[in-house]
Amino acid sequence: MKHLIAPSILSADFANIQRDVEMINQSNADWFHVDIMDGVFVPNISFGFPVVSAIKKHATKPLDVHLMIVEPDRYLEQFKNAGADILTVHLEACTHLHRTVSAIKQLGMKAGVALNPHTNVSLLEDILKDIDLVCLMSVNPGFGGQKFIENTYDKIKKLRAMATAQNTELLIEIDGGVGQHNLSALVQAGANVLVAGNAVFAAEDPAGMITTLKNIQ
Repeated sequence: MKHLIAPSILSADFANIQRDVEMINQSNADWFHVDIMDGVFVPNISFGFPVVSAIKKHATKPLDVHLMIVEPDRYLEQFKNAGADILTVHLEACTHLHRTVSAIKQLGMKAGVALNPHTNVSLLEDILKDIDLVCLMSVNPGFGGQKFIENTYDKIKKLRAMATAQNTELLIEIDGGVGQHNLSALVQAGANVLVAGNAVFAAEDPAGMITTLKNIQ
């Protein structure tokens, strides 16, 4: 499949959020990537249900919501109601991951599992066939604009080999430090969803940058 581009709303201009949502709507982007941070699981706070609902009101593409929070099970239904189409929880935050994934699917969303940079993909062995997406953090979660962690390439290759055996439809998403300089190598390694924050919103022509990223082979 052709890789998907998911611009990260966290890097948008929050004084002009509707403008940036409309730009993504009209661009070649595939999804909106929406990072939820609670200041506990990660050392930063982003936004909650009202902002997700406001984005959903204007978005014409799926909302890929990434929960960087503790106790995500408490909020699954609220994120569904706010407009999440894909809901990703962190393996490190879930004591009963299979239960959480099942609950996400029962609510009618696609289920994703995210891994921090230090977490081995082998820990997904027993859940891989039950999930739609794995989000590999290629920076330490919490802040945008960080340097890409090179070990991510090996993790992608290992995960893609696991998926070939268990779940050929699995989407492998890369979140952090993605841009023109490394997107091709990430796709070649086996990734097929690329989250782009600063690469898009710091560009002079954000929509043009999305097209550039989409067309990289």
